[in-house]
Amino acid sequence: MTDGSRLNRRGLILGAGAGLAASVLSPQALAQAAGRKIGYAIVGLGSYATRQIMPQFVNSERSRLTALVSGSPEKARTLAAQYGIPERSIYSYQTFDRIADNPDVDVVYVILPNSMHAEYSIRAAKAGKHVMCEKPMAPTVRECEQMIAACRQANRKLMIGYRSRFQAHNVEAIRMARGGEMGPTRVILAEHGFNIGDPTQWRLKRSLAGGGALMDIGIYSLNATRYLTGEEPIEVTAIEKTDRSDIRFREVDDTILFALKFPSGAVANCVSSYTSNHNRYRVVQQNGWFELEPATAYTGQQMRVAPRGQPAQPREIALGKNQFAGQLDHMAECILTNREPIVSGEEGLRDVRVMEAIYRSVRESRAVKLT
Repeated sequence: MTDGSRLNRRGLILGAGAGLAASVLSPQALAQAAGRKIGYAIVGLGSYATRQIMPQFVNSERSRLTALVSGSPEKARTLAAQYGIPERSIYSYQTFDRIADNPDVDVVYVILPNSMHAEYSIRAAKAGKHVMCEKPMAPTVRECEQMIAACRQANRKLMIGYRSRFQAHNVEAIRMARGGEMGPTRVILAEHGFNIGDPTQWRLKRSLAGGGALMDIGIYSLNATRYLTGEEPIEVTAIEKTDRSDIRFREVDDTILFALKFPSGAVANCVSSYTSNHNRYRVVQQNGWFELEPATAYTGQQMRVAPRGQPAQPREIALGKNQFAGQLDHMAECILTNREPIVSGEEGLRDVRVMEAIYRSVRESRAVKLT
């Protein structure tokens, strides 16, 4: 068997287990947990929680919203009334640890500024709850490791909110990339960015965000290259362009371009930006290419496929379950059947480790090897 054949075979095996396919458990396993819905407490009631996550519980088959944690009692009570959550299941950040006594809460979903992820994930684990945490997992590798250790010590599951792994177009892209539909993957181009507005928001404060565009939107480019290849990068080179006279970027990074090398020989060129609009990736294989644009948006993903010598054509993908509901139910199924999430704490740690190397490459103006 050639090296290429080994890679393609490995890609097919990994691809078959990725994304939505990985969330489909055996009929026997699900039958054992029939009728059981996993209860979620949402920590942090910002726009992502209230506009994207909470409305999707109605589309979830194995998940239900059972508690809220917020610094705004009025907002929490209004939302609790909307979602049928009793007063006893509303918590402040000061009373959060009492959640340990709430049998309706199985999972604490942390949707807070990045610098608060580790604290509330660790406190949730100590309270005996499983943890879902938004990405990036934490600003530093050390904090990620502490989160993993806390959940392991408490024998609780830890999952990171990589919703795109449950979005149908991305699941198909993983299958095509790892399976070598048009030959081995040679190059990946991944671009994510938007023009950020309000200069007072937490994303532009280093103490809360830990970093700038790379931590917030560039992580989509990075994570995509990893889930498309099924590999970990072995080297990174990065450059930054940030206008420090712009009030938005006094503390955090704007545009970073970074290149990654992978063990198979594939390379990736990536964009992370707070001043230009991108949401796409293209996978160039030996005998053609395919792309998603938008790739990782909340809705509207589109795929184009171009075998060598042929014009690009759209490929229709059946949408299936909404990516947010799919993410919630994957965690629930993992708890009910004692399986590890496909986007565990270790997955979040790997992204943060590479991001630390990207920042180091920028500072030192050199390639940084990853081991």
